[in-house]
Amino acid sequence: MILGLETSCDETAAALVTADGYIRANIVASQADLHARYGGVVPEVASRRHLELVSPVVREALAQADATLDDVDRVAVTQGPGLIGALLVGLSTAKALAWARRLPLVPVDHLDGHIASLYLQPAPLEPPFLCLLASGGHTMLVDVESYGTQRILGSTLDDAAGEAFDKGARLLGLGYPGGREIDRLAREGDPAAYDFPVARVPGLDFSFSGLKTALLYATKKLSPEELERQRADLAASYQRAIVRALVERVREAAEQVGAARIAVVGGVAANSELREALADAALAPLDLTTDNAAMIASAARFIEPVPYPGYLGLDAFASR
Repeated sequence: MILGLETSCDETAAALVTADGYIRANIVASQADLHARYGGVVPEVASRRHLELVSPVVREALAQADATLDDVDRVAVTQGPGLIGALLVGLSTAKALAWARRLPLVPVDHLDGHIASLYLQPAPLEPPFLCLLASGGHTMLVDVESYGTQRILGSTLDDAAGEAFDKGARLLGLGYPGGREIDRLAREGDPAAYDFPVARVPGLDFSFSGLKTALLYATKKLSPEELERQRADLAASYQRAIVRALVERVREAAEQVGAARIAVVGGVAANSELREALADAALAPLDLTTDNAAMIASAARFIEPVPYPGYLGLDAFASR
């Protein structure tokens, strides 16, 4: 079995996954309520909370899998990208566990982990396929040629889609995490009420900063009473613009590379309108869209591990 750890942002997670991709345990301790009072993730607060949660989360994962560390063959951990302090908590824990048991360690790129969430049982997706990875920190189109070969076709030039949702939610006076709150409120609104722009940039890249600015100007034109009445319509129209931008680019990329299959992963993959718009795509299971350790352990199945004790010098990285 592979013990996976994930601490790149505000979820402290541990999982146990078998070599053939079955999840024995997948524990996620979210800090969303802790950061909600600030309207977003505070890196130092997140790091300290990871320190408190990482050992209990590992113990709970082992208990759920009815396993001990004697059953673990290798340890996998997110090395980056992410919040550097948060990443170091997970990496240090993984090093300690692996070193104490003389086990190999697998450093995993967080974005590769999201894609590897599609490789888990009971319905694993086999490459090749075109993958939309949309999360709070990243939005990109990836041509997945094989388990170990990927090619980035396009990425965001400014805000990620998840970041655009969070910033939009703050402009609308909604809670955190913003994507979930906008998705909930949008069900009550008219997506055609506002004609928000969808940026068209060269190639297969994305841009959401102009859309965010358009929402800002729309809210400034309204009195507090009008904003309250129009909030659902604004949320629905704003969400429709983000989803339209993602779907149009995915379809365009699929046509360019001749992709027979499309997949969607990352936190934004939980958005109900996006899932409906790309119903023909392979969608990551809802419980694996947000950050989790099962996807990290899944990715580790296809990466050469670093043998003991060569991983002690590994460092985390904040960005690719």
